[in-house]
Amino acid sequence: MRLPTVESLAEIANPVGGVALAGNPNSGKSTLFNALTGLRQKVANYPGVTVEKKTGRFYGIHGRAMDLLDLPGTYSLQTRSPDEEVSRDVLLGRRADTPPPRAIVCVADATNLERNLYLVAQLAELDVPLVLALNMVDLAEKQGIRIDVNLLEKNLGIPVVPAVASAGVGLQEIKQLLSGEKLLLPKFRAPMPEAVAAEAEELVERLLLSPLPVPLGRAYSEALLLLSLDNEAELLDVAPSAVLAAAAEAAQGRLKATGIDPASAIIEARYAWIHQACAEAVRKPTEQPATFSDTIDNVLTHKVWGWLALAVVFGLMFFCIFTVANYPMNWINAAVSWLAGTARALMPPGDLRSLITDGVIAGVGGVVVFLPQILILFFFLGLLEDTGYMARAAFIMDRVMSRVGLHGKSFIPLLSSFACAIPGIMATRTIENKKDRLVTILIAPLMSCSARLPVYSLLIGAMIPDDKVPSLAKAGIMLAMYFFGIAAAFMMASLFKSTLFRNETPLLLLELPPYRMPQLRTIAMRMWERATIFLKRAGTVILAISILLWALATYPKPTDPNAGKAEALSHSMAGQIGHVMEPVIRPLGYDWKIGIGLLSSFAAREAFVGTMAVVYNVGEDDANSVSLRHALQSQQRPDGSPVFSPLVCVSLMVYYALAMQCMSTVAVVRRETNGWKWPLFLVAYMTGLAYLAALFIYQIGHLFHLG
Repeated sequence: MRLPTVESLAEIANPVGGVALAGNPNSGKSTLFNALTGLRQKVANYPGVTVEKKTGRFYGIHGRAMDLLDLPGTYSLQTRSPDEEVSRDVLLGRRADTPPPRAIVCVADATNLERNLYLVAQLAELDVPLVLALNMVDLAEKQGIRIDVNLLEKNLGIPVVPAVASAGVGLQEIKQLLSGEKLLLPKFRAPMPEAVAAEAEELVERLLLSPLPVPLGRAYSEALLLLSLDNEAELLDVAPSAVLAAAAEAAQGRLKATGIDPASAIIEARYAWIHQACAEAVRKPTEQPATFSDTIDNVLTHKVWGWLALAVVFGLMFFCIFTVANYPMNWINAAVSWLAGTARALMPPGDLRSLITDGVIAGVGGVVVFLPQILILFFFLGLLEDTGYMARAAFIMDRVMSRVGLHGKSFIPLLSSFACAIPGIMATRTIENKKDRLVTILIAPLMSCSARLPVYSLLIGAMIPDDKVPSLAKAGIMLAMYFFGIAAAFMMASLFKSTLFRNETPLLLLELPPYRMPQLRTIAMRMWERATIFLKRAGTVILAISILLWALATYPKPTDPNAGKAEALSHSMAGQIGHVMEPVIRPLGYDWKIGIGLLSSFAAREAFVGTMAVVYNVGEDDANSVSLRHALQSQQRPDGSPVFSPLVCVSLMVYYALAMQCMSTVAVVRRETNGWKWPLFLVAYMTGLAYLAALFIYQIGHLFHLG
């Protein structure tokens, strides 16, 4: 097992940094993390797993910098998913890549205190300095819940800070507690039944004497954890050694022989301690009035009005993408044109100028122009998550998901995949059933992610002139593409669940958090983070692809110096590759130039936009060249028909909606499934599905002369 060497308990009690932030999901933990750290935070992954690692830095009242680690939300140290396993291993000091925390701040939802205190009861058994941040006390007061903080602090034996993380209430008190020269250890822990305590003490001795000794302060918690696990495979995975797993199993057997179920006895003992601590400290109204959330849910989770509200929310999002985003997009487009024109004016004609203007500026600028639309998408997703509506969307979708063999919890990763399939696939770790988790991984890339947004926008703009159709109609087409991806995901889920991954449809157990006012600062920070990632990608992956494509589209040059642009492109390496692909993609309505774009998209979907900008601007010296979408509208086949006809644009959008064209996603699936079997299957089935669907669309449309 991954147990590091131990520091002394005295050193643990004299912290110099390394504060862990723990808590139940929806407790406001991430809001508190953002409030404490601001922009001084980093996001990565824990080595070896796809669980997100969020770290930051904050300053105590004396100006001393302290590191803060935002652990994945968990209800208990007895885990059911990979992210909960990471939280458990960090808190128990089991991860070699993350030092044991010197102090823990546990965030609890004041409106549902007793359930949140179960994790506190477990953390108190770790003998690590512990602070309870009692979050959302304002909402608790509105519900008539009165909490005597001083009495609760006395009963629990740990510092308790009433807080409203979204408003910054309680931050200074938390900083003051963590800034002390010596933090006190928890005074109490839940008393266990005598027989359970005796078996736990015997396991503690074994843990302390094992080849990989457990720290003294954490051995008791480890012993109770081993006694709580009745699954043999899980026990072998959690125990430091097979010998200790056998000892724990024997201890469980002795307890069961006396009529004691160790797992139930431990849970009941902790909840009895929690109930006693809250008995006088927490006062609830005798009759619970209907809350604001209950009133709103009567509409937003209704079997009819809920669906209407869901359609309105997403319809508004896409309408804003095509209206509000137009203004900054025009500004960026003008800036890119000015930059290209300035470069042409300052540089002499030649390959270097062509590389800068037609390769770098056209390729990268053609993608960066869609940044406003990406930001609007993430703004809406952040808004839905912060308000609590995201969980309602999952609840509504459970009625549909159950028909394809999944439940609403699977839709949460699918919703995340609207932004990017990578965090969506990572979010599947909250799904307990392995078959359901794998099915969700395989269908998550079918959700239209933000990388598809520039492609959809370009093709819709090329298909529909700005002066003929209002933005509302374009938003409707965009919304239709997103619903098309959802329908395709459901179809494939139904197919997978009835063939490769047969099992019973699980019941949905989902917590609906109370509705809250969104924190614009938190949403803005997420938008900044995603914008940074997008721009880094544009400045690295897209830049590299643009330069490579410019070179492929420029060399070798035709022997005739008077050859036109079309002939020069056809003679180039990119043109030769496109011509090789053309027989395969011609049935879809695509020519060899589009084939170049399809090939580049395997690195990143949005590279199609930059590729088209490079392909249609090779040799362009006019500083006032038309925009890319107008360039697409002007392209013609040898017979005079448009290359990008409405039918071809629809066929292309369908292809991009279904195809697997993101190597980063493939890499994440490989890590998530621990092998190449399912990533290769994902690429094969999505590419085949995309080809057949695009072929059907184009051939049927062509048969009826629709384009």
